[in-house]
Amino acid sequence: HEYRSARDEYRMRAVTLVRPKAVVRPDVTRRNTRRRVAVVTRASASSNENPSADAVATAKTWPTWGCEPSVFPWSYGAGEICLVIEGEATVVMDDGTVVLLKPGTIATFPKGSSCTWEVKAAIKKHYSFGP
Repeated sequence: HEYRSARDEYRMRAVTLVRPKAVVRPDVTRRNTRRRVAVVTRASASSNENPSADAVATAKTWPTWGCEPSVFPWSYGAGEICLVIEGEATVVMDDGTVVLLKPGTIATFPKGSSCTWEVKAAIKKHYSFGP
């Protein structure tokens, strides 16, 4: 099998969005006499442009973070959920998923994921890190 790094996958998918591939992990059984392959599908980021009033009220109790227009890579050591208060950004996950952030949007980013943020208008968000 040909090996491709996450960066190569990102470059290949930058033009067209495709369904993320499953991660294949070899699993060796006793004495290396037989090999099995376990397929693990990783969750990707998601967003909700119409969150419930309860979700918004909870998010407003979280700390805030802001950023001026810029482009930067980011990796999540822990899962994150955020509520955008103002501004606009596009987040392109390494698996090709695109998350559009605008005021009122709640987004989730899973632990271990990586992405590139493109902040188009100064953004401010409430955020919470979790599992």
